[in-house]
Parts: sequence; C-alpha cells; structure tokens
Amino acid sequence: MKFEFDRYGLPTKRKLVGALQLLGSLGLLVGLLFEPLVILIASAGLCILMLLGVAIRLKINDPFLAILPALSYALLSGYLFIKTLEIL
Repeated sequence: MKFEFDRYGLPTKRKLVGALQLLGSLGLLVGLLFEPLVILIASAGLCILMLLGVAIRLKINDPFLAILPALSYALLSGYLFIKTLEIL
C-alpha cells in the first residue's frame, strides 16, 4: 500500500486514509447496533472517501479494472446513505 500512495502522489496521507476507513466501518457497525443516524454519517463519509479514490485513480490514468473496487464501494456506501435516509 505504501507504494500505491507514492504512486498517487499522496505519501503522507496513507495513515489518514486508513484511519478514516476504520472510523467509517466502525460507524456503520455502531449505527447498526444503536443509532441509524451514525450510519448516515459513516456511509456519507465512506462514499466521499471512495469517490475521492476514484478521482485520484482517474487522475493518474489507471485502467478501469483498477478503478472498479473504489467505484463499487462508493456506490455501495451511497446506497446505504440513501436507504438510511428513507428510514429516518
């Protein structure tokens, strides 16, 4: 992963991105168990994070298959966001 962040031109952001991903996944679990509003916030954050990942990969001209995982997670997080909005 360190090489990937060097390739993206973001070597100092690796730990921040990892921490945000962990916080987002923890937020989804906490929201599932306790408060749906937390799911809304966590899914929005993860969706934004993954969309930024897609943008970075487009910027460095990665092939579509390399972009697909981040795009899939962005769409999934967006879906969770919309479905949680319907519940609230």
